[in-house]
Amino acid sequence: MPSPASLVSSRQAVVGVVALGYVGLPVARAFHDAGFKVLGFDVDPAKIEQLARGQNYLRHFGDAFVSEMVATGRFSATADFSRLGEPDAIIVCVPTPLGKHLEPDLSYIERSADDIARTLRPGQLIVLESTSFPRTTREVVLPRLEKSGLACGRDDGFFLAFSPEREDPGRKDHTTVTIPKLVGGIDAPSGKLAASLYSAAFKTVVPVSSAEVAEAAKILENTYRAVNIALVNELKVLLTELGIDIWEVIDAAKTKPFGFQAFYPGPGLGGHCIPIDPYYLAWKAREVGLSTRFIELAGEVNHAMPAYVVSRLVHALNDRGRAVKGSRVLVLGLAYKPDIDDVRESPSFELIERLKELGAHVDYNDPHVAQTHQMRKYDLRMSSVALTEASIKGYDAVVISTAHSVYDWNMVGRSARLVIDTRNALGGYKGDRSHVVRA
Repeated sequence: MPSPASLVSSRQAVVGVVALGYVGLPVARAFHDAGFKVLGFDVDPAKIEQLARGQNYLRHFGDAFVSEMVATGRFSATADFSRLGEPDAIIVCVPTPLGKHLEPDLSYIERSADDIARTLRPGQLIVLESTSFPRTTREVVLPRLEKSGLACGRDDGFFLAFSPEREDPGRKDHTTVTIPKLVGGIDAPSGKLAASLYSAAFKTVVPVSSAEVAEAAKILENTYRAVNIALVNELKVLLTELGIDIWEVIDAAKTKPFGFQAFYPGPGLGGHCIPIDPYYLAWKAREVGLSTRFIELAGEVNHAMPAYVVSRLVHALNDRGRAVKGSRVLVLGLAYKPDIDDVRESPSFELIERLKELGAHVDYNDPHVAQTHQMRKYDLRMSSVALTEASIKGYDAVVISTAHSVYDWNMVGRSARLVIDTRNALGGYKGDRSHVVRA
């Protein structure tokens, strides 16, 4: 029987991908394009049916993203997790959300590890890509896989590694395969085999000494961004009170060719990584009796931004003799970043909820999100409304939450009675700006 290493090197290995979402589906495509046969797993039957028809539910990848894979016969998807024994390598891309008290929710990782353990066979490689705190792979996944009776790091056992996802939906200058891939094994044989697998599909693979280093590196990347975004969010509040434009300040500072990287303020944090991952590290720190003051303070600042935006709107309406109660408010953009349909952790949801609680009549427009769906925290049951010059004039205020490139900002600027601009979307607007409030 061929060794795991020879199956990988000859591209005869079957690659399984667990959870076909914003991370798993592009990973599946990467290995498919490298010549591997790919078997996807997902608990959502609707996704499986769409994939079987060659339909792509992640619109920012394009209509042909799935159909091209299906056409080759080297990609299929199933909701039958008893088939986890078929792939030679299994890549786990499940969500790692937060619980009600900002504690890590590892239930998806735990369930996936248990599912794999039930069918685990000698020679299989398991790689966790889901972001979590250091030692998750060793302390959570490994013991569950060892219940199979197989030992880690041997051809007659199994192999286990961590390789963090680094997806940034909608990004144009990098793709899944061009972003360098960190790989760290539970042991040296596991790390070597996992690095070999990823090297067959990704342009650059960066082996590190352990799964823990790879886990910590991913947390560092996201914490770095969270802390710096919190810094500019805090400065936004301060400089606004001083009558200074934070956006102009950032543009001025970034002219320095060294020692400064530009980060930008907003209405809050969105996406699956930055609003969540730093709390995983903070939780792990408390387990060993330490505190992560920078991380927790950054979280407080960033989580306060939706309330700050709403307060700016309330005061702006008050200055115009309007109460927020009974006012008609339009939120532009539901996705957490421009030009995608990803609404995970989007601050737009909290903005809408807060405004509704204050008695405002709230609508939203997003060309990429036709209607909302039930989420872990929100179920708004709303649909995107039409955006025209006439419709904008019917609102007491427009809140710019996401600066999609398809929006006509000049039309928004000249049509709206009041604009709360959280993204500097109207920074280039040359008309009357007396009704534009930055927040």
